Amino acid sequence: MDDHDDDAYAKLLRRVNSPRVVVDNDACEHATVIQVDTVKRQGALLEVVQVLTDLNLVMTKAYMSSDGVWFMNVFYVTDDHGNKIRDEGIFNCIEKALETDACMVKSTGKMLPSKEHTLIELTGTDRPGLLSEVCAVLTDLRCKVVNAEIWAHNARAAAVIHIADQSTGTAIEDPRKLSLIKELLYNVLKGHGDLTTPIVSISSPGEIHTGRRLHQMMFAARDFERPGSENDNSARPYVTVFDCPDRDYTVVTATSIDRPKLVFDTVCTLTDMQYLVFHGTVITDSKKAYQEYYIRHVDGFPTSSEAERQRVIECIQAAIERRASEGLPLELFTDDHFGLLSYITRILRENGLWPKSAEISTRNGKAKHSYIVTDVSGNPVDPKTIFLIHQQMGQTVLQVKGNFSMPPKFPRETPRSFLFGGLFRCPSFQNFATKSHS
Repeated sequence: MDDHDDDAYAKLLRRVNSPRVVVDNDACEHATVIQVDTVKRQGALLEVVQVLTDLNLVMTKAYMSSDGVWFMNVFYVTDDHGNKIRDEGIFNCIEKALETDACMVKSTGKMLPSKEHTLIELTGTDRPGLLSEVCAVLTDLRCKVVNAEIWAHNARAAAVIHIADQSTGTAIEDPRKLSLIKELLYNVLKGHGDLTTPIVSISSPGEIHTGRRLHQMMFAARDFERPGSENDNSARPYVTVFDCPDRDYTVVTATSIDRPKLVFDTVCTLTDMQYLVFHGTVITDSKKAYQEYYIRHVDGFPTSSEAERQRVIECIQAAIERRASEGLPLELFTDDHFGLLSYITRILRENGLWPKSAEISTRNGKAKHSYIVTDVSGNPVDPKTIFLIHQQMGQTVLQVKGNFSMPPKFPRETPRSFLFGGLFRCPSFQNFATKSHS
């Protein structure tokens, strides 16, 4: 059989075994029911959950069960506002995405790779001011940040950043410049008493799913190991792992605060730890989420020791916590401008704010920044600090999400507000909107 016959046979197998998607808007009063039947294999469940997550669908319930070589998944989903899904285009997108090998979905919540960008991956010890310093290095080297996502958890930080050369708007190809970028970013990440050795990787983007890659990077940095000073378990997700001897399964349960992408984060971690999910249940209400999975290692056996079970507990807790950073959510919408990210992160740093996570996206001359911030001690943010930043950025640019009370009055000019006012009144910042539309 030649290569052509091999390709034809592979395509035939994919066609015969392609996932079957059934959508029902009548079976449940409050949610759309999506049933996806797939061939049971390592990663199949993750691919389905990834597609639904990248389309920003909210899972209220889910049931997964394998029977022989097939895996049946039933998901109860809504949109962000709790409504049923009526857009036929979304259903077509699910079917099309599941038929492809990459399962990559174009959605507003997803960063897609581009050959016009250079990919930077960073892992190191988190500290106040780190993000600002990284952005300053990239700006000084005339690198434009196109998209970025940064996570911090248990004193570790990981970032996936897409950059372009400021002068050409394309990927950076000069080996000397790439080497300099890597060297300077490594120096920024390097510190005394680090919990992990800094890692800086620069490459051309491939078929990368940003969320999954960040989970892998944080796992490699062993963020599931908590620093000695952090011993409070009261607010942590409650995870149990125990064996089910009569069925040769290990049962994993997790109870936590409900949030978007929760199921993806859990299934992603189980998959990357080389476990297969045979059965699963997810039930959520307005605040809490309960997850239960019957798993085996890819070698077909359940967990074999108490140490392995404890490792699963720690890793599932870390997976749930990484994206659920405690702090004040901030969103910024404005015209894009070279150096904008460096300005914003510098303002946060000099105002004593510590970003615990960040997501940056740019498109068609517009920029969206999302941050979760605390003060430099990890405590809640003083409303007066946000008031100062509001004065400089404007109410229409910076939005504070969640329940947060701004002070009714605050001095209009202080030495700090004058400093940041100067940043935003500088000519390059004043004129960026004009430049972006010229």
